[in-house]
Amino acid sequence: MCHVIVTCRSMLWTLLSIIVAFAELIAFMSPDWLLGYPRIDPSASGAGVDSEEYRPSLGLYSRCLRIGSRGVGVSCGPYAGTFGEVASGFWQAAMLFLAAGTLVLGVVACISIFSLCFQSIMKKSLFNICGLLQAIAGLLLMVGLMLYPGGWGSEKVKSYCGSEALPFRPAMCSLGWAFYAAIGGLLATFLCSVLSAQAEIATSSDKVQEEIEEGKNLICLL
Repeated sequence: MCHVIVTCRSMLWTLLSIIVAFAELIAFMSPDWLLGYPRIDPSASGAGVDSEEYRPSLGLYSRCLRIGSRGVGVSCGPYAGTFGEVASGFWQAAMLFLAAGTLVLGVVACISIFSLCFQSIMKKSLFNICGLLQAIAGLLLMVGLMLYPGGWGSEKVKSYCGSEALPFRPAMCSLGWAFYAAIGGLLATFLCSVLSAQAEIATSSDKVQEEIEEGKNLICLL
């Protein structure tokens, strides 16, 4: 019989697991990993036309540029049509590790929802399994983020950051919010791995067992 068990620690772990998965997915897809040096769109010059400086952005496989006859439109989309066209080998490797880590986090986020009703499978705690998977995902994300700066010396990055750009030195570029979101997601992933153990303890406590023995199917404990 399914017993829905909700505790503060298990609910916190579930919500954080879902948030982390979405955060890493959004960061991975965002073009705002690097912000290029300020520039003015040539098409924006002329009377009555907005010629304010803007900063193009460059992601792992996408970018944002200002285009249009009046220079005020922003076009965002992939710059690489195939995986082989990604800016550098470092970024290709980073994408593989980040995608793998994000995929694992997505799977754990889905499992975490079902953990409210099923706390074990084949006599193995779902919380412990998910905690291990989150630790693995964290390691994958860490490797991906460590590889990412190695691609800053590519020709693609130099066109956005200047010819002085080198691996681990972005020259005139600055890091965008997507990079920091990925870092935050990495730290939260390891936090989730720790919280999974606390969720396991909370859902298998003596108080929960007493509620089950009393025949309750919905158990909510603070």
